[in-house]
Amino acid sequence: MNRYLAGAIGGLLATVPMTLAMEALYRRLPREERYPLPPREITQNLLQKVEADALLDEEQRVELSLVSHFGYGAFAGALYPAACQRVAHPLVYGSGYGVAIWAASYFGWIPALHILPPPNRHPANRRRLMIAVHLVWGAGTVWIGECLANRRDAPPRQRLD
Repeated sequence: MNRYLAGAIGGLLATVPMTLAMEALYRRLPREERYPLPPREITQNLLQKVEADALLDEEQRVELSLVSHFGYGAFAGALYPAACQRVAHPLVYGSGYGVAIWAASYFGWIPALHILPPPNRHPANRRRLMIAVHLVWGAGTVWIGECLANRRDAPPRQRLD
């Protein structure tokens, strides 16, 4: 399978455990730090920027947040083969890749576009939560992507006539 497609599928699928970990860790935050998580904040802020917030109800905002979150996971997963053509240790490389995606996003384009302030302006517990879930996402993305990219297609099944 094409490595970029495999990376996209890996990123999409790895967003599931990432999201589950995000929800579990969110419940452990102190009450005053339990404001919406970044996928929801980003979606909400972008909707406000394009003056489309009033067009959606709460259920549609939640759905759009999830679609955006999983879509970005797939997009970022598709990029990892550009950084490394051969991955000897997918879980180790993937964890680092996940943190690199977090840093490039949350210290880079997200604050540059005035969508969210950088992580150093959020509570430390929330930064730790986001780093932890990006470790999960990155490890899962690269492991799944490498498994898919390196699998051998099974020989065609023979018909029994």
